[in-house]
Amino acid sequence: MEFFRIKKDIPFMRHALIFNVISALTFVAAVFFLATKGLHLSVEFKGGTVMEVKYPKAANLDAIRHTLETLGYEQPEVTSFDTARDAMIRLPITPGASSSDTSQKVFQALCKAENGSTKQLDKVTDKGEHLTKIGCVDAAGNESVMLQKVEFIGPQVGGELAQNGLNALVMVIVGVMIYLAIRFEWKYAVAAIVANLHDVVIILGFFAFFQWEFSLTVLAAVLAVLGYSVNESVVIFDRIRENFRKQRKATVHEVIDNAITSTISRTIITHGCTQMMVLSMLFLGGPTLHFFAIALTIGICFGIYSSVFVAAAVAMWLGVKREDLIKPIKEKDETDGAVV
Repeated sequence: MEFFRIKKDIPFMRHALIFNVISALTFVAAVFFLATKGLHLSVEFKGGTVMEVKYPKAANLDAIRHTLETLGYEQPEVTSFDTARDAMIRLPITPGASSSDTSQKVFQALCKAENGSTKQLDKVTDKGEHLTKIGCVDAAGNESVMLQKVEFIGPQVGGELAQNGLNALVMVIVGVMIYLAIRFEWKYAVAAIVANLHDVVIILGFFAFFQWEFSLTVLAAVLAVLGYSVNESVVIFDRIRENFRKQRKATVHEVIDNAITSTISRTIITHGCTQMMVLSMLFLGGPTLHFFAIALTIGICFGIYSSVFVAAAVAMWLGVKREDLIKPIKEKDETDGAVV
């Protein structure tokens, strides 16, 4: 399916050096911000307090965030889970305050926002067990909010999550390199990984520069961008291999330019549809999906750029040629093997 077809090939490789200089400067800037500012890690990585509260009706997440902001928490992380009445609150470690003190202070503020007072309530579970929980009761005696659970995530646990996330990133990169080396040739594998690392580092650079919160959902978006960017590179590499078979007299520059030009329509359709879904999450998904969608948006935009100007150019500079993908046809001997 094509919206349009460009009849004359666009000379992308003619300007490859200029665009890769821009990429290199962007990459260096991202590394600089990562080294100087660092990432603003979320509670999952740094440790902190996790609270689960339950409301008698759908929880107003915006109101909960506003209450936490009045307590001095910047960009508090509040998400819904299980049902619309349940809310999960993640709070960073407060110097000089224990997890119980933090949770008690926050719950009292939530209860005050509901015009109620805290009280210990006896609850009976479905299994008949009697539990004592802290609840918030209004003037009429009705429950306004219930504290379901409080957990403390230590810095050691957060460090393990960060290490596991880094291990996952390395495993994805190694797996992609092995896949591309088997499907194409090692030069294409190196070119694709250079382009993918370019995308990942730039995403991290944006989060370091603006000090956006880097959470597990953002890490999932980074891993998704890796696979998404590889898909675009594979499409272009496939077309390059096909062109090597068809265009026997064309130079490597001409083959690559034709491959990129002929896949532009497909690129616009694929990335345009994906970006529309990501933008819907960005503008309609609320704070829960905000940074996840931002990471995907940056990754998609730079993924297109890197697949065209970085991956293809690096493969060209590594000396990719027709013989790397297609075995040369041996000319038939006139004697057909006969010896006189």
